[in-house]
Amino acid sequence: MKVFADVYGWGKRRYLVAAVAGLGWLVFSGIPTDIIDTPLFVRMTPVEWWNYPFWLTSAVLAGLLAATYVAGPGRGGSNRFQGKVLGGGLLSVFAIGCPICNKLVVLALGASGAFTYFTPIQPILGLLSVGLLLYALRVRLSVTRSCPVH
Repeated sequence: MKVFADVYGWGKRRYLVAAVAGLGWLVFSGIPTDIIDTPLFVRMTPVEWWNYPFWLTSAVLAGLLAATYVAGPGRGGSNRFQGKVLGGGLLSVFAIGCPICNKLVVLALGASGAFTYFTPIQPILGLLSVGLLLYALRVRLSVTRSCPVH
């Protein structure tokens, strides 16, 4: 895939940032959604099989995106396109989280509304999240190719 062709010439520093950021995203999104089981709280609905692919994919994409913000040798970094990254990350958390545990969803729809209306759209939110993160990564990689500042 041409989008990821640029990743291979990054150097050790960017790969390290990508790995640390990806692992950080796994923890940052896995604990509050209780995909990573902790004694802090109990998820009220079971983790669905499709939560894992969205969780892992968003972590990989978030790690790669974080690495694009690391300045290459002798170059400056950039903070552009962070809205797409934040939007994709938030959608990812909504997609993999427990609908009843999500206070915003329960406040807006009630507990029965969360099951009736929010649960069926969670896979769609996961797809939108991955799509938005892929788009942000594509834009970031094209900017780093074309702009000498990056």
